[in-house]
Amino acid sequence: MKTVFFATPDFAVKSLEALIDRHEVLAVVTQPDKPKGRGRKMLFSPVKEFALKNNIKVFQPVKVSEIIQQLETLGADIFVVAAYGQLLPEKILNMPKFGCINVHASLLPKYRGAAPIQRAIIEGEKKTGITIMYMKKELDCGDMILKKELSIEPEDTFGTLHDKMAPLGASALTEALELFENGNVNAQKQNDDEASYASKITKQTAYIDWSKTSAEIKNLIRGLNPSPCAYTYYNDETFKIWEAEEVKDKSYCAAAGEIVDVSNKNGFVVKTGDSALNIIQIQAKGGKKMNTADYMRGHKIEKGMFLK
Repeated sequence: MKTVFFATPDFAVKSLEALIDRHEVLAVVTQPDKPKGRGRKMLFSPVKEFALKNNIKVFQPVKVSEIIQQLETLGADIFVVAAYGQLLPEKILNMPKFGCINVHASLLPKYRGAAPIQRAIIEGEKKTGITIMYMKKELDCGDMILKKELSIEPEDTFGTLHDKMAPLGASALTEALELFENGNVNAQKQNDDEASYASKITKQTAYIDWSKTSAEIKNLIRGLNPSPCAYTYYNDETFKIWEAEEVKDKSYCAAAGEIVDVSNKNGFVVKTGDSALNIIQIQAKGGKKMNTADYMRGHKIEKGMFLK
């Protein structure tokens, strides 16, 4: 099939690779290059880098409506979207013969929106998956073509789950395009009553509220590792928390956020809303990620002090 691929981040590269292997990719549409780091060097998106290595034409409009005429001249059978970063106008959605489909990283209608992988972990879900759906004007509301499920393991982080879901998305996309080729598409409407929204991750999202349960806080830490990373404050200094484990002892007589034990060989223990968490990996402002026990050899963490 003749395809145009709309995507930007690492998650979408596996899907583009699958398209190149089996179909004709006429062009890639991705977000404009952005400056990054102290030198403000302009960096390509992961999808752009992969497309250029494979000699595929790349469009990078500030607004996707700017390239409607170019898209019309390509004569694509189908448009494929995977975490592109912009909503597509109806004129583009209706342009190709088979319409426009999306590789979405959740089991719709749950977790529509910008951050489905992170939100599934943060909310303590036991499973997630990929949904291939038709795109329509409303966000992530289109009819579902197929789904593939994936278990969320207890120690999965955003990073590990992302890396499992990227190839799953490519596999699901390949199967969906085979359905189109064979005329076997049987799309199902979403049940809007079961929908939930995976809102964008913000700095406030990443701030740890120690009055929540240990499970809730651990899920937040997992869901934001490696980026942007959950954080708290100790002596007004930012601490990023990379890893923590639940301490089942509920006998600590302390307020939420209080450091109740600094003798643990793996780190220090903080009281939560229902039990406590042992902090295993941290990153102080301006420092590197490290095991908490190693950090404590050169920095004083005091029992009775608070993480706020």
